[in-house]
Amino acid sequence: MNSNDNSFSIFRNHIEAFCKLSDADWELLLPHLEIKTLHKNELFITEGKRAFEVAFVIDGMFRQYYTKDGEEKTTYFYFENHFMSAYISCITAKPSLITIEALSNATYISFPYKVFQDLFEISMAWQKFGRLIAEYLGIGLEERMVSLLLQSPEERYVDLLNSNKKKIIERIPQHYIANYLGITPVSMSRIRSRLLKSK
Repeated sequence: MNSNDNSFSIFRNHIEAFCKLSDADWELLLPHLEIKTLHKNELFITEGKRAFEVAFVIDGMFRQYYTKDGEEKTTYFYFENHFMSAYISCITAKPSLITIEALSNATYISFPYKVFQDLFEISMAWQKFGRLIAEYLGIGLEERMVSLLLQSPEERYVDLLNSNKKKIIERIPQHYIANYLGITPVSMSRIRSRLLKSK
């Protein structure tokens, strides 16, 4: 098995964590899969441009952010085995409001959203997968919204420490973590100091 086959196999396994696919269902997508790479700081999608592709990260990490008055607002990080897309732009055919930047050299599987859309119409398995992915994204968006609206910065930091998102703490530069939490790096340092002293 070559590296592409292995990557595609990993990708299929992650799809099947949501919904079991027959070989026939898988073969409908397989010809459209492409392995792509980005260097650190290159962009997967840029704000203001329409998005056309869905991706699955094989190696590396990415940061998703909005820009307001020249200031970046980090909203999400993607790592290995994450699905990644400017999904709202794909669905609405409008320019993306987000930018997704590679924080390291990265490799990912890419396929056109239009193909994904077509699969929903011809396969019940793919239709189910599309529904489950939409539900998964909806849950993630609500959790993020609740965190920003209802929690204090310290509560957000503690939640991050106790969550299953350990890769953020372990691999993402501190200033990006602070930005993601909606605080300054100085504020985050103070929160960390307080938490250490309280132990």
